[in-house]
Amino acid sequence: MRRFEQSAMLKRLPEQFFAKLVKKTQEMKEQGHDVIVLGQGNPDLPTPQHIVKALQDAAEKPINHKYTPFQGFTYLKEAVAEFYQREYGVTVNPETEVAILFGAKTGLVELSQCLLNPGDLALLPDPGYPDYMSGTAMADAEKALMPLREENGFLPDYSELEKDELDRAKLMFLNYPNNPTAATASHSFFDKTIELADKHDICVVHDFAYATIGFDGEKPMSFLQSAGAKNVGIEIYTLSKSYSMAGWRIAFAVGNPSVIESINLVQDHLYVSLFGSVQEAAAAALLGDQTAANDLVDTYASRRERFFAALDRIGWKADAPKGTFFAWLPVPAGYSSEEFADLLLEKAHVVVAPGNGFGPQGEGYVRVGLLESEARLEEAVDRIGKLGIF
Repeated sequence: MRRFEQSAMLKRLPEQFFAKLVKKTQEMKEQGHDVIVLGQGNPDLPTPQHIVKALQDAAEKPINHKYTPFQGFTYLKEAVAEFYQREYGVTVNPETEVAILFGAKTGLVELSQCLLNPGDLALLPDPGYPDYMSGTAMADAEKALMPLREENGFLPDYSELEKDELDRAKLMFLNYPNNPTAATASHSFFDKTIELADKHDICVVHDFAYATIGFDGEKPMSFLQSAGAKNVGIEIYTLSKSYSMAGWRIAFAVGNPSVIESINLVQDHLYVSLFGSVQEAAAAALLGDQTAANDLVDTYASRRERFFAALDRIGWKADAPKGTFFAWLPVPAGYSSEEFADLLLEKAHVVVAPGNGFGPQGEGYVRVGLLESEARLEEAVDRIGKLGIF
């Protein structure tokens, strides 16, 4: 059979980290093992019923059986604006400062294609969400990594960036609460970021995927709550984590009008907007009863407490996350991240994500998703404890 050569763009793409992890997991399951999967970020709880009902009702409307407006229905963008005013006290123009996205992953990849030319420079967190690299590779852009270190609260230290990097950079990706480190950011950090971006003409993209998941009474901050944020960047908000809607593929970008315009332009050529029923359900999620969303955070908080109590019992010392549904755990001496993750899979049948998959600074850690029941999380720790490593 004739084989057609892939484009140069496809050849530039990094290996899909999570695809490799899923393959290893599936092989172990096929061997008949009971595998506890804590290596992915796929929410395990169902979407709240009132959101599902909104989708079901909307599916019966003939208007939703047709092509929808290319840039999304106005009612959803207005719902986004009302949501940001209610939750963060941020005023948003629904027509010029909101873009509807086909999931946050899509938007994050599109942004590099919208704003970067071959040879341009993007600043990426290390460790960070792997798809930031996918977007820059598609744009044939260069990247400079911003180390996130424990001693700095897993925030980038901008003084470490070279002058040439700051002068050349066109785009910066940030993500707080952070995947994979579970760190949170302060108002002062965002203020400092805006000052730097304004000085060097850098567009900031704040990936706010874990917006609602903060612990110990601390509500995560929106980047747009800092003065001048819309002048230098945008924020991407997904309903995947806040409302357990990962499979629905619905998110939005909010902020700088020129960036929103660029996102809308590229999407005009790629899609004909989202299924109208999903848009109606998204509006219901944003504007409806928030009890289920609040209960979701309480569930993750309870899992966090039980999981870390179990870690303490086996002697695995680690700091509890400040946000997200992840735990960022140090690897014991004598193992690399990948060696330790492979050991847990092969001997304990527990899947964790090796930290080096998120960047060089992730070496020495593994990421655990608190996306199983409390009993199942405790069982995973018990299995690890029986290996006698700690």
